[in-house]
Amino acid sequence: MFFQRVNFTHPAFWEGVRTSAALAPGLAAWGVMTGVAMVNAGMSTFDSVLMTLVVYAGSVQLAAIPLLAAKAPMWVIVTTAICVNLRFVVFSAHLRQYLMVWPRWQRLVNGYFTADLTYVQFTQRFPHPAEDDAGRRAEQAFLCGHYGLTWLNWVVTGLIGIALTHAVPAHWGLGFAGILGLVGVTCSLATSRLRVTAAVVAGAASVAAVALPLKLNIVVGISVAVAVCMLMDRLPGLAPAPKDAA
Repeated sequence: MFFQRVNFTHPAFWEGVRTSAALAPGLAAWGVMTGVAMVNAGMSTFDSVLMTLVVYAGSVQLAAIPLLAAKAPMWVIVTTAICVNLRFVVFSAHLRQYLMVWPRWQRLVNGYFTADLTYVQFTQRFPHPAEDDAGRRAEQAFLCGHYGLTWLNWVVTGLIGIALTHAVPAHWGLGFAGILGLVGVTCSLATSRLRVTAAVVAGAASVAAVALPLKLNIVVGISVAVAVCMLMDRLPGLAPAPKDAA
């Protein structure tokens, strides 16, 4: 099944690798920056390496690191992490129709390895779930290839960032390069009116609340965007057409 040799020899496996490789430079910059940020925030080398290997969630890492350094209350750290990763609830709901035919352990593996890039590029490649075994095998092989390169890229560059913390000049602008990579992912996801509205509202609210301590402006931005989009979805005059639904 998911890790059978046929996945590694299937043409879709290498298609997944190539698709991931197209955005690998931006992800690499993000990984290096995250590794540097962990050490600069005061985390030990051991803790930084452990987080890089286990916590496969770059945005949550960057959101939680300054909170950990500031000794913020645990509820603030956990709430921030949950809010930042709420998008994966939406990803999971969409991917359910693809993955429910797989055994539970395979679905759990997919839950760990699924990243923003994987979700976007997989659903672009396979807009509708396969209806036969050959199609499902192609989906599995594509995910296998994409997961492998994306995870390896993230872990290796994160470890490089940890090792080179004091050797990476700030003027290299790795942080900005990583942000550009996330902007590209966001633009790829903004495929409907409701999604564009959510992105604009969340960004505006986060900027407006930037003075709040402990990165709470992130929570504010997400909360306001969710509230506005729920209102749009329920009011007759603002609800998107079925084909424009998020």
